[in-house]
Amino acid sequence: MADLTEIEALKASMRGARATAGNMADIATRVEAIAPHADVPVAELDELQRLTLANAIAAQALRGLVETMLKRRGKLAADDAPPEPGSGGVDE
Repeated sequence: MADLTEIEALKASMRGARATAGNMADIATRVEAIAPHADVPVAELDELQRLTLANAIAAQALRGLVETMLKRRGKLAADDAPPEPGSGGVDE
């Protein structure tokens, strides 16, 4: 039987990843409209900084949840998991 908490967490993680990706799409139009020799407005850079961080966090949360689900099902061994960010792929 499926774990209802796990399913709801997956749905929430997916919604978060899709929402942040949607927000990135909104600003992409403005970025594409910037003239090649123009300076990028500070407000756009601030928004991009905020959105890219939110997008990275949401994507990593979804990835982590999926990997946990795969490990629990025996479909992904601990050795098969990609290295944690910031570890440089070095095991302790």
